[in-house]
Amino acid sequence: MILNTVLLAAGGGMMETFLFMAALIAIMYFFMIRPQQKKQKAIEKARQALKVGDRVVTAGGIHGKIKDIKDTTFLIEISDGVRIKIEKTSVHPAGTSTEDTPTPPDTSKN
Repeated sequence: MILNTVLLAAGGGMMETFLFMAALIAIMYFFMIRPQQKKQKAIEKARQALKVGDRVVTAGGIHGKIKDIKDTTFLIEISDGVRIKIEKTSVHPAGTSTEDTPTPPDTSKN
């Protein structure tokens, strides 16, 4: 009789454990996995919108300007006459495509 009661109690605890685990997985999905997927989609959309002249930053921290676009690569000019070919997946937008960058204000005293 006591063994029967113990087995019934353990079965109820097993169902609670299962529900707890399912709730934990759902919480992890909505707070961790789903936002990361949204972020990845936004980054991919931004990469697709890049065009010649846009400023970018590579995954290694190199800043440059897009000079040519191929299927899977960008040709980036990092200095006058210095160009590198880099995979699209390692590039992030860094700014606007304006050729004339604003000059900093003159801080010298007259």
